[in-house]
Amino acid sequence: MGPRRAFVPLFLLLLGTFVFFQSDAVEVDVKDGTNATCLYANWMMKFLITYETNSSDYKNTTLNLSSNVTHDGSVCGNDTKAALLAVQFGEGHSWSVNFTKTNETYQADFITFTYNTNDTTVFPDAKRKGPVTIVVKVTMQPVQLNNVFVCHNTDFLEAESVTQIFWNVTVQAFVQNGTIGKKESRCHADTPTSAPTVPPTVANVTTASTTTASPAPTTAPKPVENPETGNYSLKSGNKTCLLANVGLQLNVSQDKPLLININPKTTSADGACGNTTATLKLNDGNSTLIGFTFVVKNVSKTAQKFYLKEVNVTLLNHLNGSVISNADNSNFSKWDAFLGTSYMCQKEQTLEISDNIQIHTFNLWIQPFLVEENKFSTAQECSLDDDDILIPIVVGAALAGLIAIIVLAYVIGRRKSYAGYQTL
Repeated sequence: MGPRRAFVPLFLLLLGTFVFFQSDAVEVDVKDGTNATCLYANWMMKFLITYETNSSDYKNTTLNLSSNVTHDGSVCGNDTKAALLAVQFGEGHSWSVNFTKTNETYQADFITFTYNTNDTTVFPDAKRKGPVTIVVKVTMQPVQLNNVFVCHNTDFLEAESVTQIFWNVTVQAFVQNGTIGKKESRCHADTPTSAPTVPPTVANVTTASTTTASPAPTTAPKPVENPETGNYSLKSGNKTCLLANVGLQLNVSQDKPLLININPKTTSADGACGNTTATLKLNDGNSTLIGFTFVVKNVSKTAQKFYLKEVNVTLLNHLNGSVISNADNSNFSKWDAFLGTSYMCQKEQTLEISDNIQIHTFNLWIQPFLVEENKFSTAQECSLDDDDILIPIVVGAALAGLIAIIVLAYVIGRRKSYAGYQTL
């Protein structure tokens, strides 16, 4: 898959993974021929990668920077030649970004990331062996020369089943006179705003008061509405391989309970389709990342079913990029249906991700395998929906039985009355 969004000023490339902030900081100080600094950077980064195994399943893995990082190949750059910041780490992995400049500004141009699946610690049982290279065009606002670019916040960049993650970034290309600039150019996410203290997707939830004093008059909280249903899909080549319609709401219990509706209008879908494993990753405006993993199981010699096996959730404070919570549960066995059909459940369902995070689903319709003509196949409905159908059937049957009893009693009574009349 291609990149999902533009590169927000330089390294604003958030967290798109499910296990976060375990990486080492990287500091690179590139010198010119006179031993003066010409390119400086200090940042943190890591990568979430989806890869295919020998059994044709797809697995998610996290690649962190090791403490032993080199920066061979980094180049100062000049008016006619791009500057290059390049690092190498681990078992054959590398990452680089080049910078170009005008008379007054500099900006990033391309990011090149190479990961090596021969690293069996990170990529156990990988089907494809050897280095894999991803090149992404960077869209970045120009930074004034002599300014150092700073971004403590986080954002992410997704391309070809790789999520690149960057935070706590300080960088300056084309450093003049060997002196790092004292003036900072901040990313938009670091700029103070008058925005509310909670993300706008977080619904206010009333908490119990712990004081004994008379509370000040308050307005009753507005009831939390059900989330809007989103329509998501994945493609393999030019063919749709996964369809999902679902409304999603997170229930997060940390310092106080939070209900967060996932907004389909700001949510992008990514992931991977396989013969026996499929992964759908949803990113809601860099505040919430949810991953659903489906697998196929044999239920008989001739029949197979798919089911939901794993769910990953990462919740961020989009105002400062800090992690509110993250969780993973790989022990589900839900939403099962025969291969070649779809699964539907209109009623609310709850997925327990951890002690602190739940996902509520509404109007769910999912088909992660064997999609034909971009349409859902026949749906197997959940028991919750079946109960709704069963209740009126049972009530109707009870009423019919009651009517039958009344009619029968009436007929018997009429016969007795007629028999008595005949004996007179």
